[in-house]
Amino acid sequence: MNLHQRNSIAPEQLLAQLKWRYATQQFDPARKIDPPAWSALEESLVLTPSSFGLQPWKFIVVTQAEKREQLVRASWGQRQVADASHLVVFAVKSDLRETDIDSHVDHMVKVRGTSHDTLSSYRDSVVGSLIQNREPAIRRQWATNQVYIALGNLLTSAALLGIDACPLEGIEREKYDEILGLKQKGLETAVAAAVGYRAATDKYATAAKVRFPKTDVLATM
Repeated sequence: MNLHQRNSIAPEQLLAQLKWRYATQQFDPARKIDPPAWSALEESLVLTPSSFGLQPWKFIVVTQAEKREQLVRASWGQRQVADASHLVVFAVKSDLRETDIDSHVDHMVKVRGTSHDTLSSYRDSVVGSLIQNREPAIRRQWATNQVYIALGNLLTSAALLGIDACPLEGIEREKYDEILGLKQKGLETAVAAAVGYRAATDKYATAAKVRFPKTDVLATM
């Protein structure tokens, strides 16, 4: 058995879990994700790929019950925000700057044992692509696009562990920023996700998954 096989799951296992998952509407507030499983989900966020490897985000795990109840009111009353075992708010940097690129390059040098000279062309390419002649709004949109990769990674990782999740875009982002004190940290809310275990009363758990046929959504060229 080669390394690839040892590190793989069977295709049918992957598809079974993706068919099992759904956007959970009711969570069981009494069921909590155990620490090892939650640690793995946190690592799945850390391991998320991003363009240029820049990771222009912060993943905020909201644990305070009072804050989560406040966030329910900023989420059009969606109880998943408070009832799920964990709530993750995906925030992005409000204004990505050249210093952020330099910090990433410094970290690359430290982790990979390389030199700044080796990475100078990479650094200049990133600065040219993202910073020079780019308005902050464009940089924020780029960062928001990146954070959705992390959201998808979390949803899939949770499904593979048999843990439920619900992505939440129906939120008042500016109120989230205010409740969590993000503006003063140079961050803005992009999206959120509730993670935990479905309630027995959630009728959507057994509803048929509605997807267009593969022939309608996939094309080969």
